[in-house]
Amino acid sequence: MPHDHGHTHIDHKSGDRRVSVAIWANGLLTVAQIVGGILAGSLALIADALHNFSDMASLVIAFAARKIARRPADERMTFGYGRIEIVAALINYTTLILVGFYLIYEGGMRMIDPPEVQGWLVVMLGGVALAVDTLTALLTYSMQKGSVNIRALFLHNLSDALASVAVIVGGALIILYDLRWVDPAITIGIALYILYLAFTEIGGPIRTLMLGSPPDIDNDAVVNAVREVDGVADIHHAHLWQMEEHAAALDTHVVVEEKAWGRLEEIKRAIKRVLEEKFEITHSTLEFEREDQAHRNASLYGHGANRKEEKENVQGDDGPG
Repeated sequence: MPHDHGHTHIDHKSGDRRVSVAIWANGLLTVAQIVGGILAGSLALIADALHNFSDMASLVIAFAARKIARRPADERMTFGYGRIEIVAALINYTTLILVGFYLIYEGGMRMIDPPEVQGWLVVMLGGVALAVDTLTALLTYSMQKGSVNIRALFLHNLSDALASVAVIVGGALIILYDLRWVDPAITIGIALYILYLAFTEIGGPIRTLMLGSPPDIDNDAVVNAVREVDGVADIHHAHLWQMEEHAAALDTHVVVEEKAWGRLEEIKRAIKRVLEEKFEITHSTLEFEREDQAHRNASLYGHGANRKEEKENVQGDDGPG
């Protein structure tokens, strides 16, 4: 399936302003929650603050990456700078995982010996956090349809809003019933949700940096579409990979029928047209081989030989007759 680019376009300056406002809002909230958490003795507030801090870091990374990614390719970065967002996302998710495990440890220790918690301060700061998280989600809502990284920020802020609701409920229970164990329990719950988000989303950046094939493109469909082009006998050594968030690429060897060898330019244009129209693959590097001189037993993917066919050929040569 091709990439979905049907999103509302927002110009760079407007998008940068929105992200900048969200950064300042989350930064001020993080400071307020950490100070309030220390004064109130609430680990849940500090946990929520660390979650908000991770989102602020994500926003800073996204803000810087948006600017750096616009740089054109040069002699040092011949593919351009678009992948900086992927690297930044991997760093952010790794940090989230470390924070999550730390909060589970601290929450466990406080479950054993729950401290005094100032319920009213927890409720007030939880209310402020809910307002800021809602504001950030609204600022990034119209941008998240065009960017996986901004969408991750949007979803994180929605989850932050839910965490803030949990903090408010916890503070209310402490005020009404003096249930001090609720605070570390909510901390552990927030930490588990942070880990869930991080482990769910970290696979995408890892896959891209490992040059994995684009998750929303059917590799077999691409291969079959190229094979169906008039004059193409087969393809091998195919490499489908993600150049940037919205840019997939294909490098492959194309075996051309002997009788069609004189139509190479026509065949190349036809292949590139099929790749762009059906799969939105606008970058392709094609190496052509004439059918009677093509690489034998080549693997469809990768750059080696087809081990299975190679083994069968060897067994056949060693057989009787």
